[in-house]
This record gives sequence, C-alpha cells and structure tokens, in this order.
Amino acid sequence: MHLLTAKDLPPGAAKWNLLSFSAKNIAVCRLLGTQSDQRLSFSVEKCGTFWTRPAPRPALELQTMFALAILEGFTRPKLMGNLAQAASVSERTASKPSWNKFVDWRTAVLLVLMSWLYAAILGRLVHQWWIDPNFSHGFFVPAFSLFLVWQGRSRLESIRRTPSAWGLPIILFSLCLLLLGVFGAELFLSRVSLVVLIGGLIIFFLGWEMLRAVLFPLLFLFLMVPIPAIVFSQITFPLQILASKLAAWSLPLCGVPVLREGNVITLPAMPLEVAEACSGIRSLLSLTTLAIMYGYLMEKKLAIRVLLAVMSVPIAVAANGFRIVGTGLLVQYWDPDKAEGFFHAFSGWLVFVASLLMLFAVHQAMRLMVRGDRLTV
Repeated sequence: MHLLTAKDLPPGAAKWNLLSFSAKNIAVCRLLGTQSDQRLSFSVEKCGTFWTRPAPRPALELQTMFALAILEGFTRPKLMGNLAQAASVSERTASKPSWNKFVDWRTAVLLVLMSWLYAAILGRLVHQWWIDPNFSHGFFVPAFSLFLVWQGRSRLESIRRTPSAWGLPIILFSLCLLLLGVFGAELFLSRVSLVVLIGGLIIFFLGWEMLRAVLFPLLFLFLMVPIPAIVFSQITFPLQILASKLAAWSLPLCGVPVLREGNVITLPAMPLEVAEACSGIRSLLSLTTLAIMYGYLMEKKLAIRVLLAVMSVPIAVAANGFRIVGTGLLVQYWDPDKAEGFFHAFSGWLVFVASLLMLFAVHQAMRLMVRGDRLTV
C-alpha cells in the first residue's frame, strides 16, 4: 500500500485529476486520511498509472470541487448527490465531441471506399441518365432522397444509435451482388448493390431504428436504377400494342378510318407506326416517379399515396394513347409532315403536363371522397 499526495504527481499532470479513473480502478481505491496540512491523502491499491492527460477546464474545475467535497461527503449527503449528478452531466458533455469526431472520421473512410468501389459504375449510370431520355428522371431521384434526409435531420439526430451485427450479412450480400454484376456484365445488379450496401451500413453502424427512419428515401433510390434491357423490352412492346389499339378505337370516332396491324396504324393519308419511343414508357416512368414524390410531400395518408402511385400508370397510358390520336388527326386533316419534328416533340411535353394535371385532379377527388366519408360518419 502506498500513500499518495498531490505532490507526487508529475509536473505536467493536472493536480486534481484524481477522479480520472475508470469504474474498475475506482473499485480498488479507498480513501484513508483526512484533510491535514492542506493535503489530501489517498490509499491506492494497484490502481495502475495514477495520473492521466489534463482534462478540459470545466471538467478540471468539477474534479477539484469533487476532491474537496469527498472529506465532507459522509456528513453532507445532499452535496455528494448533487455533485455526482453534475459529474454525470459533465462526462456526457465532454464525450460528445469525441464521438462526433469519430463518426465524421468513420463516415469519411466509408465514403472514400464506396467511391473507389462504385466510381466507374456511377459514372456509367449518370452517362445513361444523360443520353437516354427514358431514364432522364434519374437525376431527380438521389437529389430528392438527400432532400428528405436533410429535411428530417433534427429527427434523425434524436434517434439513439444502436448498431446491429445483422447489418454485416447485408453488407456481404451487397458485395456479392456487386461481384456478380461486374463479372457477369449485368449493370442492374451492380447498381442495385449500392442501395443494398447503404442499407447494410446503416444497420451495422446506426441500428434498425435509424433504418426505419430513412427507409423511404433509401427505397426511393431504386427508381434511379434503369431497369434491365430484357425487362424493358417486355414492357414497351405491350405498351405499343395498347397505344395502337386505343388510337384505332378513338380515330374512327373522329371520322378517320383506320386499319391496324400490330403496332402500325394505316390512315388514308399515310401509315403511322407506334415505335418504341412512342410506347409511353418514358412518360410512364417519369410520371410514376413524380407521383411518388408528390404523394409523399402533399399527402399524409399512406393509402392515398399508394393510390396516387398506382393511378399514375393508367394516366400515363391513356395520355400517350390520346397523343397518338392527336398525331393521327394532324396527319389526316392538316399535314403529314406535322407528325414529325417540332410538333411531335412538343406534343410529348404537352401531354406530359396534361398527365400531371390529371394526377393532381385525381388527388383532389380522393381528398373530397375522404372528407365526404368523414361527414357521413
């Protein structure tokens, strides 16, 4: 047993850093003496290194108060209780900046590693958004997800971090998808693996509660990934046939006789072919994405949000069919050359705006129906 006083501390150490022990070390320390000759005497039994690095100024002052109050603690319990509470608050406050620094450092390392893994994949993805009009809506998807996370940042900061080891299998699964996509030349798998990897990292480092909080922005990122070419072809051809049938049914009502063969509509003036670009897949993907964004921002009821996303499909298909009808009327009654060039492109934008207005009208109708049901009840 060794009797240690404040004079035994090295010159560079904080004199009153006597309480900088861990809980394990404090358990083997006993206070022996009393205040005499303006010194504090302590009995230390194998506590290891007694001094630590100097504490921040608020913590140093608190430790000084605590050391001076130890000798009076047995006669003034209330003082000791208040001091213990203050020490707990000070410890949490002092440890917070170091945790934030650790999180920032860890986040930076993860971003560097993910950038190294997905740099080429993301580069080709952005290039496809730029050159392929069918997937040009991809630029808005990550921007909207980041906006939602930023909008709810105060709520996310209040969520308790509870890391879970279940995130590790998800991370490994995403890396397997990445390998399959890279070595199998399947862009869809390699791009989807990024979203899966982000979800696994959230679970592993932040916990399931954080994943539930950012679940919608995370799932929304799947819309930025172009669908595989084989699936794209399986969707576009039925849409071409459907648009051709709708035009062949509507044009005779306007006095234009037609003969349809597959996706080709023969008019008296000239034949019209409903090509892949006119199938409506472009407006369908864009309108569905905008419907999900609009529903999330403007509607609180989950059922109405889902209905808006579902209703965007028939709205897009019907709008594209009426566009083909309008093109047929232009060819028959005005000029066949108007079916191409500026008027053809302008009609696409005009029909898309009309689709957005129809979606807004459907939303308002749903709201009126819900209000009517409330009044009835």
